[in-house]
This record gives sequence, structure tokens and C-alpha cells, in this order.
Amino acid sequence: MPVHPLIAELTDAEKASLCTGATFWDLAGVPRLGIEGISVADGPHGLRKQDADADNLGTTDSRPATCFPTASGLASSFDPELLARIGAALAVEARAAGVSVLLGPGVNMKRSPLCGRNFEYFSEDPYLAGELGAAMVSGLQDNGIGASVKHFAANNQEDHRMTVSAEVDERALREIYLPAFETIVRKARPWTVMCSYNRLNGIYTSEHRWLLTQVLREEWGFEGVVVSDWLAVNDRAAGIAAGLDLEMPMSPDGPTRVLAALASGELDRTDLDRAASRVLTLIDRAHASEGPAVVDVDAHHALARDAARRSAVLLRNVGALPLAGTGAPIVVVGPFAATPRYQGAGSSRVVPTRLDNALDALRVALPDRRIDYFPDYDRTAAAAAAAAAEVIVFAGLPENAESEGFDRTVIDLPVEQSDFLHALRQRLGRLTVVVQAGSAVTLPFADHADAILLAWLGGQAGGGAIADLLSGMHSPSGKLAETLPTDLRHTPAHTAFPGDGRTVDYHESIFIGYRWYETRGLPVAFPFGHGLTYTDFTYSDLDVTVEDHTAAVRFTLTNTGEFPAAEIAQVYIADPAAELPRPVHELKGFARTHLAPGESRRVRIELDRRAFAYWHPGKGDWHVEAGEFIVEVGASSADIRLAQTIRLDGDPLRRQLEPTSPTGFWLADPDYGPAVRDIISRAGGGLVGMLLDNPELDFGRHHMLLSMPLNRLGRIDAVDFDIPAIDEIIASAHPPLPADTNGEQPAELDRRRS
Repeated sequence: MPVHPLIAELTDAEKASLCTGATFWDLAGVPRLGIEGISVADGPHGLRKQDADADNLGTTDSRPATCFPTASGLASSFDPELLARIGAALAVEARAAGVSVLLGPGVNMKRSPLCGRNFEYFSEDPYLAGELGAAMVSGLQDNGIGASVKHFAANNQEDHRMTVSAEVDERALREIYLPAFETIVRKARPWTVMCSYNRLNGIYTSEHRWLLTQVLREEWGFEGVVVSDWLAVNDRAAGIAAGLDLEMPMSPDGPTRVLAALASGELDRTDLDRAASRVLTLIDRAHASEGPAVVDVDAHHALARDAARRSAVLLRNVGALPLAGTGAPIVVVGPFAATPRYQGAGSSRVVPTRLDNALDALRVALPDRRIDYFPDYDRTAAAAAAAAAEVIVFAGLPENAESEGFDRTVIDLPVEQSDFLHALRQRLGRLTVVVQAGSAVTLPFADHADAILLAWLGGQAGGGAIADLLSGMHSPSGKLAETLPTDLRHTPAHTAFPGDGRTVDYHESIFIGYRWYETRGLPVAFPFGHGLTYTDFTYSDLDVTVEDHTAAVRFTLTNTGEFPAAEIAQVYIADPAAELPRPVHELKGFARTHLAPGESRRVRIELDRRAFAYWHPGKGDWHVEAGEFIVEVGASSADIRLAQTIRLDGDPLRRQLEPTSPTGFWLADPDYGPAVRDIISRAGGGLVGMLLDNPELDFGRHHMLLSMPLNRLGRIDAVDFDIPAIDEIIASAHPPLPADTNGEQPAELDRRRS
């Protein structure tokens, strides 16, 4: 990125001031040169613009704004087009409030269902989170408002978030915790990326050069501003050197520390110039951007209602829904029916422009049915519910259970709700449970409820959306973007969450969410990708065509029922014979398709090279193995309807081989393999040659030989693989050797001898 033309006119003090906030929500600018600062505001699911008494915890009210469903709900829509529309609406409201950058979306992975901020994050799956996040960022920025993708990276808990070190292996980082950010950077080019509070493998992310410069900028091509989370900076000078451009909020000590480091030579002036240039470029971009600034409050409320409808997930339905327009009285129980739980607590708290409740909306949707309401889970309500032909219980988590700043300790519903629902095992009529929560909860009543609708935290119009779905005005179409477990003890991070305050060990590595449950064969309440509608869909005629390392997946989807509805078809890739452990399968594509009754449509989903790749630690890069892959198309991760096996040529894999490397690795090397076989042949072959060439003779011993270090193979049949023999192999093959960190050829023979 070129240095900004005004950098030469700035004093060092002005550069240092540019790189920290002017106030809690404002960037400084350079008044002497007529450069006005800009404002930023919270806003993953609604604008939180504070006029005074600013804070970062949501305890101070903000201007009224449209409150959309939280990210956990929006992700269940599997609908990038919807996320783009919401991004565009947020941009209009931000511009009307004088805000240039909206702080969101949050795309951290749901490593544990206990993370207190899970309601602000999309998914346990990095592919889904990346696609939806990119759509929201594009919606914002196409309308002139910058996004701030957060929290980069491995911020997967709230307890000790400012001090804990997330100890994560690189493969898990590359496959799970970084890809959503990578997708957004490459596809949507966000104006800013927000670094997280935590340390990553011992280093604060605000000072992590590998993360902020090598990966984010040099590998992915990010050209925007890296901004700190609020109060996340540990050492301002070290941050600038690592690639942290902007510290937020204002810091009286930050500029002083920067100038002192500059004077002592600890901080290079080119690093400060680069950071200040990026901040100036962001300010220029914000001032030059254009877009609508008149808020249509009614239209945005209607969009919020549509979003809540598309996000809700019908988990179970045994003839209970949709509700009939006429019939016996309906008994509704639970305070959330009249006072909805519609958003989480903390810095994303929005003051809504209005607020629907499901009880009033149901009475409008079903004018010919009497609805009796009981707000409390008490004996009176239990007696009425047990005797009713139709009962709807509104359950969910209280507001103080889900918030920024702390994690949950249990994933169960409050005891009074569980006890009440248990009491309704014996009842006269049908039981529907509507659950309002921002993340996974256990559902011990699932086996005796006739219907369960997971409404998430549905935003200000969520009550109306619930009525639309229960009444059958619209068919539910959401699918779970996170697995609902049956037991906290089954969750992947159970024994290592949230750590000891100093470190947290990501011992499960790449196996989180459905990757964990399916690989370990653990039961779940409802699997990733699950969701019902009021109709049925059939899948047929799968055809997968392969070109190089890409594939086009085509299949036919048919609505065989009586309701118009949308189906979210999902494409998973399985690699059944990988060299390294891989999940049973992984989501690599999806398509949301709305069909009328009886309608069929040919669906096409493209798969790129990364859909088949995994991160190979030895290669230090993405790797596609040669061999067979299974392309699966299904209605959830556990409901695969179609499958086709394909074959890919794969990538060449060059290993750094040592004398102690397994013989199989040497044999598989395109240059060294023939030389190894030649030495065996010159020694007369013997038992070693026979078993290596004919594994069917004795597979056990064949496998043992492949696993044996090459320098010990010579102890069998007198095949000589001492250091001179290994040198001969290298000399005869003359393969291109990898460069070391200085760009020079390594002393390969000396290292192998050592």
C-alpha cells in the first residue's frame, strides 16, 4: 500500500495521534490540515450510536435503530442475499446518524456453546460464517459504510478474554479459526479488521506480526485498517510494529509511548508512517463515500420481520403446526410471549424503533380462535395447559444468561421452565414449544413435544415472525448453523473451557461442532443443518463434473408437498482415505431454493479447489490429496440424500526428509522414491523388496516396513541405508530443495547427517 501523500506534511505527534482514537467513538483527523475525523459505532445486528456517556458494555442507551435478529439467528437462514440486504439497511441508518464504520460482523467460531457472546457469532462452521459475513460486509460497503470484521482471532470465550492465551495449532487456525476472516477479506475487501483481546499462542493479537501482517496482509491481501478492540492494546509501539494501525478508544498514554519508542529507535518511522497512512486513507474513503441517508423505518421493520422468519428453525413437528384458523381455545404460557427476548446484552444492545410481541401478533393472525395467556410457569398455568387442546409454551434463556463479558456455565434452560415442560408430559392436547435463545440449549422435552420452533433472538420484529410461522402464513425454512447437543459433557471443548485464566488449550484442534460429534460418533439432539418445513422435498439426479481441482455439482430439487417453502440444500465433501485425520465430512456449499408445491428446479453449486483441501503442516500450505472424494448433497449434516464419488489428481507433496523419516515417505517422493528402490534392487531385493512391491503377500509386514525409518531398513537383508547411501539417493535425484527463511538453499546434507 503506498504511503499517503500527506504523510510528509505531518509531525510525528500528529501521526501518533492519528493512530489512536480522539474520543470513545471518534477518529482524530488532522485539524491543522483541514482533515476531519470520522465516527464509528457498534452494530453487528443494529446501530448502537451513543451521543453521550459512552461505554463499551451497553449499559448506556443509544439512539433508536432497527434491531435485526442476532447473528446466531441470521446464520440459520443460510441466505447471503438476506445478509446483504440487512447490511444495506444498516448502512442507511449509520449514514443518517453520522457514522462511517459499523463494528461488525463477528465471525468467531462457536468452539463451545458456553461462550457468552455466541449470539453475536454466525456458526460453528467457517465456510458458512465466511459466506454470510462477506455478504453482510458487501451490503454495508456497497452503500458507503465501512465494516469492521471481528474479533481477529481465536476469541472464542468471554471469561479472561483480555488475558488468556489461546493455544491453537496452525492446522486448526488455518482450517477453523481463520477461514471466515480470509473469505471476507478476499471477497468483500472490508475497510477494517478488528483484532481481539486475547493472546494467541502467547502473543497478544494486537502485537502479533504473523497474524496481522504476514497472514492478513501478505497472504490474503488486506489493504484496510487493523483496529484494536476497545481497550485491547497492551503495548502501542509493539502493536504498530506488528501491524496494528489504530488503537481504540482514546488513549492518553498511547501517543506518548509511540513517540518515546520512535525517539529510542525501538519503533521504525516507516512503521508509524504506514499505520498513519492507512488511517488517513480510511478517513478519505469515508468522506468520499456516498449512499442513501433517509431511513424508512417501516421498511426496515418489515425487513427485520422477514429476516426473523427466515432464521427460525422448526426442529420438530408431529402434526401440531401450522395452527388451524379455527378451533378450540389456545393456551399460551410464558413471559416471553408478551415480553420477548429479542437480543443479547453487552456492546451490541440496540434500542429498537418498535417491538413486536408474539402474543399480540398471534391474536391478529388467528382472529377466530380464543387465546388464553398465562405469564408464569406455575400450577395454574400447568393445569390450564394440561387440559387444553392446544398449548404453546414460550421458553428460553433470560437476558442475564447471554452477554458480552462472561460465559455461561450451563446449557440448560432455567429449572422452572424445564420442570414446567416435564409436567406437561401428561396432557390432553398438542404441545408446541417456542424457544428464544441466542445459542445452543439442551431440550430434554424434545421427545414429548409435538412441535419445537427455535426462534433464536429474533430482533424487534421477531414476535410477528413467530406468529407468521405458527399460523402457517409462512413456512419455516431455517436450518441449524450450530449443533444442538444433548449433554454439555459431549461438547468438544468441555474439559478445556475456558482454561485457567492464563491459557486455554484447543486440544480438539480441527474437530469442533459437527466435525467433533460425527467423527466421535456422539449423539446430538439436532444436527448441524437440520430444519423442517410444512412441506417435503426430494433430491434426485446428482451429477458432479470435475475439471482440474474444481467441481460443479448439479441435482434436482422438488417440492412434493402442499406448502410453498424454501429448502436449504447442503453440499459436504468427504475424504475417506486422507493421510492426516479429517472430519467425516465438511460443508463446502449450499443453496437456498424456494419452490411452489409440485415445482422442481435444477440446482447448481460450484466447488473450488479449497473445497477439497486441508492444511498440511509439513507442506505449510493447502494440500489436495490425490485419490477419491465423496460429494454429498443433503438436508443436514446427518441427512445425506445423494452422493457421488469423484477422483482428483491431487497436488505434489514435497517433504523435508531426514534419515529417520519413514521409508514410505521416501518411496512416495517423486525424485527420491526411484533411487531408494534402485538401492534395494542392487542389494538383491530380498524380503524387503518383495514385501514392498507385493503388499498382498503380507500386508502387516508391508505396512511395518513403510513405517520404519529409512536408516534402519538396512538392518534387514543387509540393504545399506547409511549416511553415504542416503547421500547417494539425494545426489542421484537432484530434486529442487525448498528455500530456508532467508531465501537461500538450506544445508540439506549437513542437516540430514546431524
